[in-house]
Amino acid sequence: MHPAAEDSPLGKSSEYIATYTPSLLFPIPRAAKWAELGLSADTLPYQGVDYWNCFELSWLLPSGKPVVAMGEFAIPADSPNIIESKSFKLYLNSLNQSVFASTEELLAVLVKDLSAAAGKPVGVRLRSLAEVTAEGLAAAPGLCIDELDVAISNYSQPSPELLRCDQARVVEECLHSHLLKSNCPVTGQPDWGTVVVEYRGAALDHASLLTYLVSFRQHADFHEQCVERIFLDLQNLLKPEHLTVYARYVRRGGLDINPYRSTGPIAPDNRRQVRQ
Repeated sequence: MHPAAEDSPLGKSSEYIATYTPSLLFPIPRAAKWAELGLSADTLPYQGVDYWNCFELSWLLPSGKPVVAMGEFAIPADSPNIIESKSFKLYLNSLNQSVFASTEELLAVLVKDLSAAAGKPVGVRLRSLAEVTAEGLAAAPGLCIDELDVAISNYSQPSPELLRCDQARVVEECLHSHLLKSNCPVTGQPDWGTVVVEYRGAALDHASLLTYLVSFRQHADFHEQCVERIFLDLQNLLKPEHLTVYARYVRRGGLDINPYRSTGPIAPDNRRQVRQ
C-alpha cells in the first residue's frame, strides 16, 4: 500500500530530531492525483520541475562551528513521488547538529536522500546568503490581471467552465495574478501564491482567468496539483501552440514550493519574489 498524505507528519505533533535522520522523509506517490486529472506517468502533457527553496539550512563543521546556507532543490515533475513538506522540513532540521566534513559531502548526502524519496534524480544547490542576496528579487512577468473589475461568488472548487476565449484570435502573451490561494488538503492551512500563465493560442479572456483562479480559494490540494489542474484546464480551452504555467508560493516552515509545468523545455527563473 502506498503512503497517503493523511499518514504523513502533517498536522501532527512531531519530535524535532537534530541529528541526521534520512528516514524522516515521507514520499507521497503522484499517481493518485494524476489519475484524478486523467493522467498517468506515460501520458503527461507537460515537462516541468518543482523548485523547493530552503531558508533554514544549517549543519556543523568538524570544528563544531555551525554553517548556514540556502538550499535549492529541483524535483522533476514526472518523478513518481512528491516529498511531503513537513517531513522535508523535519529531515532538513535533522542536519542541524550533524557534522559534515565539507559542503560537497553534505551536497552528496542531500542528492542521495532526496532522489531516493522522489524516485528520480533531484538537483541540489547550496548557496551562501551573500550569493542569494546579490540576485535580488524577481517580479512576476507579463500583465497583472488583479485590478480587473470582476464579480466573484465561486470560491469552493476550481471551475474551468468560468474560462472563456476568442477562438478566432490567436495571441501570444504572459499574464500573472497574486490572488491564487488554496488550502492544504490535510491541515486546512492556507497556501498563498502568485501564478504566471504564458501561452500562444486562442485569446484568453483576462477577466474569466481571474475569476477561475479565485475559484481555487477554498480548494484543498497540494501546490503541485493546483498548478497541474490550471495547466490542463487552460490547455483544454486554448489548444495552445505552447503553454507554461507556474506558481511561486509563499514559504511555510522555512520552505517555499514553486511548481513549473510547460509544453516544452523551460529554464525557470528561481529568484524569489517579494512575498517569498
